[in-house]
Amino acid sequence: FWLPTVFSIVFICFLSQLRSSYSPQEEKPAQVHILILSSWRSGSSFTGQLFSQHPDVFYLMEPARHVWTAMYQNRAKALQMAARDLIRSVFLCDMSVFDAYMSTQRNKSDLFQWEASRALCSPPACDYFQRNHIISKTACKIFCSRYPFSKVEEACKTYSHTVIKEVRFFDLTVLYPLLTDPSLNLKIIHLVRDPRAVFHSREKTVAALINDNNIVVGPQKSQEERGPYNVMQEICKSHIQIYTGHTLPSFLKGRYMLVRYDDHVSDPLAKVAQMYKFAELHLKPKLQVWVYNITHGKGLGMQAFDIDSRDAVNVSQAWRKNLPFQKIAKLQNVCKDAMDLLGYRLVMSEEEQKDMALNLLFTQGLPPSDTGS
Repeated sequence: FWLPTVFSIVFICFLSQLRSSYSPQEEKPAQVHILILSSWRSGSSFTGQLFSQHPDVFYLMEPARHVWTAMYQNRAKALQMAARDLIRSVFLCDMSVFDAYMSTQRNKSDLFQWEASRALCSPPACDYFQRNHIISKTACKIFCSRYPFSKVEEACKTYSHTVIKEVRFFDLTVLYPLLTDPSLNLKIIHLVRDPRAVFHSREKTVAALINDNNIVVGPQKSQEERGPYNVMQEICKSHIQIYTGHTLPSFLKGRYMLVRYDDHVSDPLAKVAQMYKFAELHLKPKLQVWVYNITHGKGLGMQAFDIDSRDAVNVSQAWRKNLPFQKIAKLQNVCKDAMDLLGYRLVMSEEEQKDMALNLLFTQGLPPSDTGS
């Protein structure tokens, strides 16, 4: 008579263990995963470098570019799922995901903007530099290009933090499966920039953005006279759909941070310190010096993807001096909702545009997530 009782106890214990293995209270993975969500020409390459140069960070710049390159016939929103699956695999250091988008006979240097990753320019991915070195893209290209692709996965597994910068997501909800995935410890940094500054910067890098523009709005709409405004309209909509506002889903509490690049350039060291705290990283003295130098130079930041020493404040305000008011008015018309939401004041005349004493950044009303809380 005792056999059924024993079997019942064993079965109950089995169910208990099974339930505990799927418990939402289980410990987070030891590795921290950071996704920088932004749009083209919004200071995202610069922000990515703030993380890439940290010796505890494995960084990749826009790996989903390979999805768009291989599936260019599709529109942007249709590619979000494939992009999401790719970055999940990258966060887990499973680089076999690139088999679907790249030749299997590939080197590390076949990865888009690989040289922007300090982790791919130092051991074990490259033996020429040390992990605590500040490494430029130029130096990395010269000394670190001839390594097998397998070094990417090998390097990823040796870091406590993985950071990915992406400009190819247009809605935060598509990322909810990653934010609720128990195998990931994911945090979102949502980087935005004044759309007028973005528009001005995009005008100077037209050739580099043609293929992406075609995927965002379609070749016909991107090439007509209103093409630049059509693309900016989609970009501004995407920031509204990514922005979480004051009502965060429970699984996003403490895991979403809004960063305005415009605030960033006015006090870079303070903003870097905030982002590092959010990402659970320590701001080392060598990095403090590098951040100061890179934001207090004389450059104008003209080249797509290049990070050089520049006068960050003047670069961020250049649109006020150089962009015709007629273009500003058109842009504000398609981006007004996003600008209102994110705290960018509209200019109603050329006089307001040229008045450099007029502050165009609102802080009141921004969500507590602006500080990562």
